[in-house]
Amino acid sequence: MYLIGQLAKLCQVSSDTLRFYEKNNLLQPAGRSDSGYRLYSEDNLSRVKFILRAKAIGLSLDEIRELLDIRLEASQHSCAEVKAITQAKLDEVDMKIKELTRIRRALKKINDACCGHVDDDASHCSILEALNDSCDTPDPIGDTKSCCSRHKK
Repeated sequence: MYLIGQLAKLCQVSSDTLRFYEKNNLLQPAGRSDSGYRLYSEDNLSRVKFILRAKAIGLSLDEIRELLDIRLEASQHSCAEVKAITQAKLDEVDMKIKELTRIRRALKKINDACCGHVDDDASHCSILEALNDSCDTPDPIGDTKSCCSRHKK
């Protein structure tokens, strides 16, 4: 059996992290010592490592909780249920990548159009102009003008 500090050290997390997992019903101590300290078992150690691996691949606390519930009664569930959770997360990640790619393309386009010279004042800055002109659309990828005569597209 481990005290909270010992378990935290084995898992390379803080005691507060373990308390947070308890508060969010991801972890329950195996028992209490005579003096009232939380005691954790090897099963608790395994559970915390599971939680940490799941967090490392981007799963939310709710998704982790769901997987832990399935893991607890694995014979009552199918692999398809587990895969549905990871597939939904994969779809979410793909959507975020698509959105971030669009954002990056827009930022690069307006960034590349600006000369960025220290000697030029910002009154002709193409970045400010692109952001101002794009109030009808959140994507300023349209025609971005150069900000000064020294910078040609």
